[in-house]
Parts: sequence; structure tokens; C-alpha cells
Amino acid sequence: GSFSTLHTLNDSLIKQKKIVHDDKVFFGLRAPTELFEQYKYLLRVSDSCNWSEDANGCIPQATRIRVVHFILHQTFIGTGDYSVFLFLPVRVLRGCRCYFGEKVALYFLWLGWYTKLLVPAASLGVVVFLYGIAFFNTNPLIKEVCESSIIMCPRCDKRECTVWKLSDTCTYAKVTHLFDNEGTVAFAMFMAVWATLFLELWKRHRARHVSEWKVFDWCEDEEELILEIINDPDCQPKKFRHSYLRSTVVLVLVTLMLMLIIGLAQALVVFRVVAAPLLSEGSWEFIRDHANMVAMMLGAVLHYITIQIMTRVNRWVAFRLCEIEKIRSLAAAERSFTVKMFTFQFFTLFSSLFYVAFFLGRINGYPGNYVRIAGRWRLEECHPSGCLTDLFIQMAVIMLLKQILNNIFEFTVPWLKSFCRRNTAKKLERKCGRCYRKACRDETGTVEPCEVCKLRDWLRNYHLADINAFSLFNEFLEMVIQFSFTTIFVAAFPLAPLLALINNIFEIRLDAIKMVSLERRLVPRKTNDIGIWTNVLEAIGVLAVIANGLVIGVSSDFIPRLVYRYGYGPCANGNMSTHCMQGYINNTLSTAYMSDPMVQKAFRPDQLITENGVNVTQCSYKDYRSDEDNSLTSQFWLVLAVRFAFVILFEHVVVMCKFVAAWFVPSSPMRVKNVRLQDQLARLKDELRSVAPPLAHLSLKLSVMTPRLSLACHSNCRL
Repeated sequence: GSFSTLHTLNDSLIKQKKIVHDDKVFFGLRAPTELFEQYKYLLRVSDSCNWSEDANGCIPQATRIRVVHFILHQTFIGTGDYSVFLFLPVRVLRGCRCYFGEKVALYFLWLGWYTKLLVPAASLGVVVFLYGIAFFNTNPLIKEVCESSIIMCPRCDKRECTVWKLSDTCTYAKVTHLFDNEGTVAFAMFMAVWATLFLELWKRHRARHVSEWKVFDWCEDEEELILEIINDPDCQPKKFRHSYLRSTVVLVLVTLMLMLIIGLAQALVVFRVVAAPLLSEGSWEFIRDHANMVAMMLGAVLHYITIQIMTRVNRWVAFRLCEIEKIRSLAAAERSFTVKMFTFQFFTLFSSLFYVAFFLGRINGYPGNYVRIAGRWRLEECHPSGCLTDLFIQMAVIMLLKQILNNIFEFTVPWLKSFCRRNTAKKLERKCGRCYRKACRDETGTVEPCEVCKLRDWLRNYHLADINAFSLFNEFLEMVIQFSFTTIFVAAFPLAPLLALINNIFEIRLDAIKMVSLERRLVPRKTNDIGIWTNVLEAIGVLAVIANGLVIGVSSDFIPRLVYRYGYGPCANGNMSTHCMQGYINNTLSTAYMSDPMVQKAFRPDQLITENGVNVTQCSYKDYRSDEDNSLTSQFWLVLAVRFAFVILFEHVVVMCKFVAAWFVPSSPMRVKNVRLQDQLARLKDELRSVAPPLAHLSLKLSVMTPRLSLACHSNCRL
């Protein structure tokens, strides 16, 4: 009875309760029933919203808040008070959908489904990893590296970079075999099909729930029109506009932004190239002996720091680009922002990984003709066992740091803010007094919170961490980026699904605790899908097929080993007494002779002395080149041809499997379709009954006129 009225532009009366406490003013708002009756009626007559339960049932709290929030943000209130707080107490939570709205509910629904589907992927990834461990000690390639007496060429130009024995990298060869074996190929194919099955099964899972929620055919654009009409019956819709000038400006700016991001990735490459020789001159023996490995890990950490900085830059740029476009509706603006932000983040995260996967060790040259940066620093080389371990380490560092630190900051920052405000809140609660709910009961026994209880609840909610429009977007972006890591380079990192599964088990609970207990409630948003994120996930699935095919065909040594086994190895030459891969490591190495003047210029004399003080006259390096003139051998061209053939075959087979999987799994269950069909039939019958009296009257008129019409017809026929 203590509510006053708040006039809006459309003359709707929103009841307002105002409580002043110290320097704070709290407003409790209650919209009239007529406002929601208009909303229900417009839903009922809307073609795309007629499945909403709001049209025929009670209005959930989430819908009430969404409607009032829209009116408040579209209306000028001339009272001088512009801070309006809408919160309901956490204790009246009646379910995620009713309290947070369908958008948050679908986020948790999608995250739970994604986590559930990660179980088979993580299990198979562990099996592939264990497969590599099972043949750890019996693999002939590892034995060949560990027992080799081959002298390798210096890795850099510094004095400390001398010739070294291939057997010194025995541990590296063992680690490489864990992630570069025959099981990796099958696992990459499985993950490509898994990504498709995940999306198709998610569509079925979503359809079942949104059908139960009666929002299957709901349309966000039409929802905005309905809210506009409720707020102002004389409103004019925003026109669709397209400007070639704005589109050109946006395209140019996006291109420049992507060039900047790629440039930062190249800067990280330069850092690694420069850091390796500098670390090799250090005073610590361990760092000096493992300069390349330490430089690679430092590059990964620096990459993570760059990601954190560029994330904020990318958000600001994407937001400004959307402002330039001047998009008509909020839904379209959200879709445009999502595409731009994800594109920027994807290039920020994966540019360095693409370099490691497809360029590292392939453009560095050979002794006597090394490729150098600024004519000084040599580019990095791959290990004789392959480059896949470099990609694995890069992914492991970024994924572990990103997931662990993100969860820590994402949860602890709101908790610390809440903890810092707790003392103030306790003082205010003591100042408010205590009632123990005795004053909250009226004569009939009905519980209605008194002024003390309302103020205490409002103060408690006021001291929660603030939220913004990006709160839920950030959660989706984090999970979709994780999905990218889990699928795109999974051939190099079979344990990625396991790390994602472990992270998501905690992520669901941390997000729930954060949203319910640590942060203010998000303004409820109605939806029937995760929106443009579905298209993003489908694009990632296609990119995963291409990337994994290239990783196996180009980055790993799967194809060179295959060519050697059936073309150059002992078994291919009819020698069945030894293992078919015997001599493979030596076959992949070329020799540089110190008698060559070009090789003499590439190394200094003090770099050609072994640990035992022996001057070497030749050294080996990984490549398929002739010992006479350093030209590429026929085996190189055969391996290259088989690589491209495998990539084409792999991608066609996997894409065909994806199409079959998408066709085999319907996007909507038959039960959902049948239920919707029955609902549509019932709605049409109800519409027919509403016009039954006029039709009956018309039927009576037609029955009276029928004899005359028959007579006239008979007369005309005789004429």
C-alpha cells in the first residue's frame, strides 16, 4: 500500500517503492497487470511467438523483469533519479530459467551437455596416450635415437652452440613418440566426427527443452518489436539500412586489426629466435644446455600475457566497429559483435600455434644457406624426431595457464569484492535491527517481508559484484575458445579433451556459485538457442578437419615414416630379418661437409669441436638433400606428394563422415515434432471456435439462399 506511481512515456503506471538509507536510494518496482496482458496478447497474435507459454499462462519473474527493464532503458524519467536497482532475493530462486531467464538457462544447458560429451573424447585421448606409453621402450625409432653416434650440426651461431650428439636428445624423442604415433591419426578422425555429433546431438537436446519451455518458434527481433509497442504504442520501427561506405570502412579496419594480431604473433617468433642464443650464453648450466626448450616455454608464457592484453583491446575494437555499422536491432548487434570478437580472439590465440604447426623448421634453410632475421639470427629448427612436440608444449602451456588462471580470477575477484564489502554490510544489517520474521506475519498468518527485512535483502544484493552486458558473453567465449583448442590441434595434443573435461567440472559449479551468490543478477533475456555461437561452433568443426589433416600430413612424421616403411626401408628391399623402420632416423638426415666453402662460412672452427675435444669434418641435419650439391632428393618430392595426397584423402573422408553423421542424427526429436504438431492443431481449433458463431450465421444464410441459387442455375441451364 506504500507504492507510489512512476509515469512513463506510454502512460503506463509502474508502482514504485522508495527507501532511503544513508547515501543510498533503493527502488522497488511493480508493473501493472495490464502491461503484461498486452504482452501476452501480442505473443498470442504473433506468428513466431505463438508457442510461448507466456501467452496462455502466468508471467514468470524473469519475463516481468525483462519487460520492465526494457521500458526503463527506453524511457526518460523526469524525477532526477537515474539509478534503479532490480533484484530479487536469492532465496526466492525457483529454478534457473524462471530466475535468470532462458539465455542463462541455455548456457548452463549447453555447458552441461558439452561436458558430458567430453567424457568419450577424453577417454579415447587417454587411450591414445597410453598406447604411446605401451611401446615406449620397444619402439625402434626411440632406440635408434638413444643409441645413435651421429654428430649433429650446431643449432645456433653462438660460441656455446657446438656440434652435439643425436643421442643427447633421447628424452625428447621419447616424449615426441607419445604424441606422434599411429593412434593419433585415428583419434584426429574421431574428434572431427565427434565435433559434428556433438553439435547435432546438442540441437536435439536444445529442441527438447525449448519445446517444453514453449519458445521453439520464438523470434528475438519480434520480441523487440513487441516490447517497443508496449513501451510506446505509437513507436516507429527502426529501418533496415545498408551503407557500402560503412561496410568498406569496417572491412578495412578488421583487416588492419588482423594484420596487427598476426604481427604480434610474428614478434613472438622473433622473441624465441633471439632468446635462444642469448639464453645459451647464460650462467645457469641447465638453461644453457636447454636454451631452445626454455625459449619456447618463455614464448608460450609471453603469448599468454599477450592474450590477456589483446582480449581487452579486441573487445574495445569490436564494440567500436559495431557502432560504425549502426545495426538496426539489439539482436543483430549482438551477432555482429560476437563474430568480430571471436575472430579477433581466434587469431590472437592461434596465430602463434599455426606458425609452430606449419612453418617451424620448414623455412630455416640448411648449412651454408641459413635463413636469418636481419641477417643475424637463424630461424629455429625442428628436432630430428619432428616438430609435433613443440606444438604440444605450446598448447599445453597456453591451455593450462588460460584455464587455471581464468578460473582463479573469474571466481576470486567477485569473492574478494564481496569479502571487502562484508564488514560494511554487517554494520548496516546491525543498524537495520532484527525482526526474526515475527513482524513479517499479518493477522492471517501470511508472510510478507517487513521494511527491515526488505532493506536488509536490498543491502545484501547491493553489495554484490556488479555485472555488465558482457558477463554471459565472456562465459560463452571462454568455452568456445576451449572447444577450439580441444578440436583444432587435437592431433598434437590428445590430452586436450581430458583437460577440458576437468576444467568444465569445476567451471559449471564456479559459474553457478558466482551468479547466485557473488554477483548481481543478470537482466533476464529470452531466447530459444545459443544464437550465433552455433554457427561459430560449426565453423570450428570444419576448421578442425582442415587443421588436423594438415597437422598429421605436414607437421608430424607419420607420412615420412609411411613412405620409408613401404619405399626405402628394409622390408621394402626384401630384408625381413630386421624391423621395417630400422635406419629411419639416419635416412631423414643429410650431411654437411666442412670441406664445402659455404659450410665453412656457416660455422666457426670452435663450434666444430665435440665435448671430447675432437674436430669433426662433417655434421648431420634434418632434411632430404643431396650430399654433393645440397639439392632436394627424389625422396623429398615423393614424401611431399604423399603428404598432399593424404591431406586431401583425410579431409574428404572425414567431411563425408561428418555429412553422414549430420544426416543420421535428426536435429529435432520426433517426439518434439509430434508435440508441436498437436499444439498447432489445438491452437488452430481454438481459433476456429472463436469465429464459430459468425460462421454459423453465414452457414444459415447460405442454406436459405441455396434453393434460389439452384433455381437460377437451372433456368440458366435451360436457356
